[in-house]
Amino acid sequence: MSMRRFVTPGCLVGVILLGASMACGQAYPSKPIRIVTSGAGGNPDIVARLVAPGMSAALGKPIVVDNHPDIIAAELVSKANPDGYILLVAGGTFIIGRLMKELPYDPVREFSPVILLVISPNVLVVHPSLPVNSVKGLIALAKSRPGQLNYASSGVGGAAQLATELFKSMAGALNIVRVNFRSMGAGGIEALIAGEVQLTVSSVGPLLPHIKSGKLRALAVTTSGPSQLAPGLPTVGESVPGYVAVGMTGIFAPSRTPVAVINRLNLEIMKVLGEAEIKEKFLNAGSETAGNSPQEFAAAIESETAKWGKVIKDAGIKAD
Repeated sequence: MSMRRFVTPGCLVGVILLGASMACGQAYPSKPIRIVTSGAGGNPDIVARLVAPGMSAALGKPIVVDNHPDIIAAELVSKANPDGYILLVAGGTFIIGRLMKELPYDPVREFSPVILLVISPNVLVVHPSLPVNSVKGLIALAKSRPGQLNYASSGVGGAAQLATELFKSMAGALNIVRVNFRSMGAGGIEALIAGEVQLTVSSVGPLLPHIKSGKLRALAVTTSGPSQLAPGLPTVGESVPGYVAVGMTGIFAPSRTPVAVINRLNLEIMKVLGEAEIKEKFLNAGSETAGNSPQEFAAAIESETAKWGKVIKDAGIKAD
């Protein structure tokens, strides 16, 4: 008979046979855990607050969510004691922000990936006046009208810009002009509904009500397979092989956090993500639960960094 124990740094970690004794220390965790994330109401904050109760129940300790601006949150965790008691929940800006500007932290060298919590799909939408009903139809129209179609995005290097620029590139160097708005939630979507711009590739959640009302026409989702958030829609990849553009939000620990601690967190959070109630809550928030090993999450980050790095370079995207 055996049991698995995860202990604090410096202690013997592993499978302890019945009758044997622990080398030292208390089991992890022995005190509350603090999750640091970006500003209140943003996607990482929503994700952190949805997963925190389940983590607390699984680990048997309180979980405190602490909000700070993006860069400050990451820098704070990068300098924290690597003992598993201060973690970061972060997404795309954290992972690829350094490709557009210099940051006071390195997301690869100074952090250890714990688990990918959720992916946030995008959807390719057009104004109903556009005479297309499919991705292939849009590509053909864009090629026949170079420079005459516009797409909405917000901010420099925002999700809509990156996803649309990737589409333009992979669909055959399409000449579609970017129109920048202060935000997609207000200006960008309003301009699209009004027909001032013709298309965008952006988050499913804010666009869904307008798709259902017929104010916008959805052509495809940007996931690798069908999405529960947009049932019945094909993927962009069915017409543009290899195209995937989703937001990733996960949990990170400071580098040098013991592997046993990382694995314990991963194990318990994976169970939480598998709960039907949690899946439903995330779907209502516009995301799909993911879950993977620390190694798989690290590989996904490497792949995303390479993909978006090429898009940023080819499109000449630079943050102020």
